[in-house]
Amino acid sequence: MNGKRVVSLLRRPRVVQIGGHPFVSEGLNERFWDDFYHRALTMSWPAFFGFAISVFLIFNALFAMIYQVDPNGIANQFPKGLAGAFFFSVETLATVGYGDMHPQSVYTHVVATGEIILGMGNIAVFTGLIFARFSRPRAKILFGKHPIVRMIDGKQTLMMRAANMRLNLIAQASAKLHLLSMYASPEGFHIRRIIDLDLVRDQHPIFMLSWNIMHVIDESSPLYGVSPESLEASEATLLLTIEGTDETTSQSMMARHQWAIKDVRWNYRFIDLVRRDDDGVNIIDYTIFDEVLPLDEEQKELTGG
Repeated sequence: MNGKRVVSLLRRPRVVQIGGHPFVSEGLNERFWDDFYHRALTMSWPAFFGFAISVFLIFNALFAMIYQVDPNGIANQFPKGLAGAFFFSVETLATVGYGDMHPQSVYTHVVATGEIILGMGNIAVFTGLIFARFSRPRAKILFGKHPIVRMIDGKQTLMMRAANMRLNLIAQASAKLHLLSMYASPEGFHIRRIIDLDLVRDQHPIFMLSWNIMHVIDESSPLYGVSPESLEASEATLLLTIEGTDETTSQSMMARHQWAIKDVRWNYRFIDLVRRDDDGVNIIDYTIFDEVLPLDEEQKELTGG
C-alpha cells in the first residue's frame, strides 16, 4: 500500500493554470527520472537541497553496508559497526583523509576506489546543477494585477502595466500580446484559438522603470464589438510576453503573465506611479502599482468634487 502511494506521488498529474482555469494532465505517467535535469532546475531551493542531502546520505549508507561485508577491512574503525563504516564512507567521498581510519584489506581498497569514482561523478552533477540554477537568467518584471480598458485619444484602448523590479537596463525589450479563447465552429468543432493583438508600441529600447502596453480596440481588433460577458463565456485569457537583454549580464531573458477576462477593469484608469516631492525629485511609488480607479473618480479629482 505504501509503495503504491509513493508511486502515486511521483506520478501525480501536473496542474497548469490558463486564465484562472486549472488544467490537470492525465495519462502521461512521467517518472521523476524521466526529466531529471528540468525538474532539478525548476524545483524550489529547499526541495533541491533536501533532495541533494537525501542522495548524499543514502549513497554513504549503501557504501557503509558494502564496507561491512568485511568487518575488519577498515583500520581503527570507530565507532564499530555500521556507524563507523558510514563515517568512513563520508570521509572517503569527501577526500578528507584524517589518517586514523583507512582501508587495510584488498576488498576495502576496491570498494573505496569504486566509491570515489561514483562519488566524484555525483558531486560533479550536483555542482553543475547548482551552477546552472544560479546562472539561469531570471527577469524580475512586475505585472499589474488588473488590465484596464479606457478611452485614449478618442479610441477605446486596452492597457497593461509592467515594471522592471531590478531598475537596471533591459535593452531592446519587446512585448507580444495574445488572446486565448475557446472557439466552436458551425460543425461543432471546438478549439482553443490564439489570436495576436497588435500593440501601439511593441518595442522599448531602454526598459528600466515601467511600461504601459496598449492595444487599440478599433475595427481591426479582435476585441472590437465584443462584450466582457461573451469574452468570459469563451474563457478568454490575455497572455503577455516580454523579452529583452539584461545589460548587466548580456543574457536574454523572458517574462510572461496571463490575465483572465474577469481581471480586466472596464472604464478604469491606472493611478500614476510618479510624483514629485518638495525638492523636485521624481519618486516612483510601486506600492500603488496594482491600484486602479473608475474613470468617474478621475472626473471628480479634476473638478475637485
